[in-house]
Amino acid sequence: MIDFSTVKVALAPLAGVSDYAFRKICADHKMQYAVTEMVSAKAMHYNDKKTAELAYIRHSEPSIAVQIFGSEPEIIAEAAKKLCENNYNHNLGSKIPAAIDINMGCPVNKIVSNGEGSALMKKPELVGKIVRAAVDAQSLPVTVKIRAGWDKDSINAVEIARIAEENGASMICVHGRTRSEMYISNVRRDIIKAVKESVKIPVFANGGIMNADDALSMFKDTGADGVMIARGAMGNPWIFEEINAALNGHLYIRPQRNEIIATALEHIKLMIQEKGERTGVCESRKHIAYYTKGMPGSASLREKINHAESYDEIEDILYRLL
Repeated sequence: MIDFSTVKVALAPLAGVSDYAFRKICADHKMQYAVTEMVSAKAMHYNDKKTAELAYIRHSEPSIAVQIFGSEPEIIAEAAKKLCENNYNHNLGSKIPAAIDINMGCPVNKIVSNGEGSALMKKPELVGKIVRAAVDAQSLPVTVKIRAGWDKDSINAVEIARIAEENGASMICVHGRTRSEMYISNVRRDIIKAVKESVKIPVFANGGIMNADDALSMFKDTGADGVMIARGAMGNPWIFEEINAALNGHLYIRPQRNEIIATALEHIKLMIQEKGERTGVCESRKHIAYYTKGMPGSASLREKINHAESYDEIEDILYRLL
């Protein structure tokens, strides 16, 4: 059973990013807790094999929660129960999750058009039913990830957080933007602070945290119990070491270019081991772009990487960058 009061820096769920390879690299650099890519509760209901791969947790991993999404309380409850009891046909052998996280923050059209993700924030009564169903169905902690609201005229994060707490949620993570703002506007830290002041359960802050200074100011401005890092960790798993060092008053030394390249290659190897060379190489391209961002020659490198078809080609290109 995870104690959220002991977690200060966590990895947020990132669709298409927060797979085992990425979590492993972040864990190697002091990540304390992570949430998987979001998993469809309805797909779990139908025992979808591909969905099981997203929910699978290795026993060597630290505390990992599985994030599920959906809009039907009974389906959410069934999925939570399967994960808690390790009773998902294609997921047998997985480590039991540290928690069940319910997605109420995803802003993409294909999710909200089905009344899921951040669309749930428009239905507070349904939010309560979903959280209560998940809590009553199994014994793991249930957490909820929300946004500030649907749009600037319906900012209701405080109301949703209170409803989640009343129905048994153990932690709330607040992304300080509305759904309509997606990822492009300033993060509303005042809303995260208001949520923190309105509930007794731990509150994690999310949005716009790209370095230790961002994290420290987020803690100061919101009073949050922890921070969740999303895009700030892409190409920079050292952000967890940097923030932990800052919180503890320790010196942080940024990685040199050779360490960055070595970590990028290790990341790619893990992806290939898990997904095969073709898929691993293809999916690694976005990560390489982040690892090499700002390095001299990185723009032309990305063009070459986009045409690479094997690990050996990528290794050769990255070593040439050095």
